Amino acid sequence: MKITMIGSGYVGLTTGACLAEVGHQVLCIDSDESKIAILKAGGCPIFEPGLEAVLKKNIAARRLQFGSDIAEGVRHGEVLFIAVATPQQENGSVDLCFVERVAREIAEHLDSYRVVVDKSTVPVKTGERVAQTIRRYARPGVDFDVVSNPEFLREGSAVEDLLRPDRIVIGANSDRAIALMQKIYEPFSAPVLVTDIHSAELIKHAANSFLALKISYANALSEICEAAGADVIKVADGIGADKRIGRAFLNAGLGYGGSCFPKDIAAFINISEQLGTPFNLLREVQRINARQLDRFVAAIREALWVLKDKRIAVWGLAFKPNTDDIRCSVAIDLIKKLLAEGAEVMAHDPEAMERTRALGLSGLQLCEDPMEAARGAEALVIATEWPIYETVDLGELRQIMRSPLLFDGRNLLDPQAAAEFGFQYRGIGRGLPPAAP
Repeated sequence: MKITMIGSGYVGLTTGACLAEVGHQVLCIDSDESKIAILKAGGCPIFEPGLEAVLKKNIAARRLQFGSDIAEGVRHGEVLFIAVATPQQENGSVDLCFVERVAREIAEHLDSYRVVVDKSTVPVKTGERVAQTIRRYARPGVDFDVVSNPEFLREGSAVEDLLRPDRIVIGANSDRAIALMQKIYEPFSAPVLVTDIHSAELIKHAANSFLALKISYANALSEICEAAGADVIKVADGIGADKRIGRAFLNAGLGYGGSCFPKDIAAFINISEQLGTPFNLLREVQRINARQLDRFVAAIREALWVLKDKRIAVWGLAFKPNTDDIRCSVAIDLIKKLLAEGAEVMAHDPEAMERTRALGLSGLQLCEDPMEAARGAEALVIATEWPIYETVDLGELRQIMRSPLLFDGRNLLDPQAAAEFGFQYRGIGRGLPPAAP
């Protein structure tokens, strides 16, 4: 099938590439000319494992093309995916101006039947608004359908999630549109859930909010474990072994971040209030998440007494491993808090250095090697659980650091092993830190 992806960010680009991978003819449209130039030259503007290889393969096979003209995109695609940004506004609601603009531009060039698909994460009833906008600006009598097809991608494993999804959700009120969407996803071996548009729109926000709730439960539990002298990892293993609960997303840490969870939870709170049914449980999820980082910074402050002029190494900048995305990264928030108290921060990340450098944070020094960042440090913080940090030589690390304070914000290391090398280890919810020999 001929498919147009309008918006070539994390979701649009990866989705477009993977739809081309299974045989569709895909045209990815984006208003960012510099991004399109990179893609046309065979480059990849984001770091996502496996994506660059899929792009190159399908560009060479002529199944994947790029452009910036929406008129060309409307002519090309039988199905038009809207995958543009939906940023958060100050009140927590979603800014839908990019979605509305694309709907208008589609309408202006529509001359025959098309399926218009909301791929961006949008509030419930957005599909109705998109349909109203297209009717308002399209020529009379032009036929179309609007579909909700939420994405469930995890940055760092998005290619795998797309090619081997655990479910595909299609929200539509038209048999014709459903048939076309099922044809698109026919090559994928996954259950297909067909719903009304409103239900499909709610599924994404409800899913992300529930996952954030699990993380916040683990983080709230970690505070109890610290007070009781218990190990939150062992407690999480014990409750996660119950198949009704599951172990995934029960890892305590510095809190959730990224471009999805904070925005989607705030949006879902706003949506529920607009509907007159406040979702107060999610406000507590937000509170627990914010408290987790504050508690961690307080522990660093307690150990160092005064942070001003202290040299602190931070390992990890991306909001999670296997991505270069620093949007709403807890690691970046941590660094900002340390810098605000006058600390000198030396940081490393395998992929997110350039994006962090663009922030221009005064007092932050970026190091090409994690050991370089740790040299002479009075404390080391692990803020992102990159595998490279898990295999660090603790003996060498202890020798190059000025003092043996190790704050493991992701529970990546073994506390006993760290103590054996002379570190004063502090994890998340792991009882009292083992004493250094």
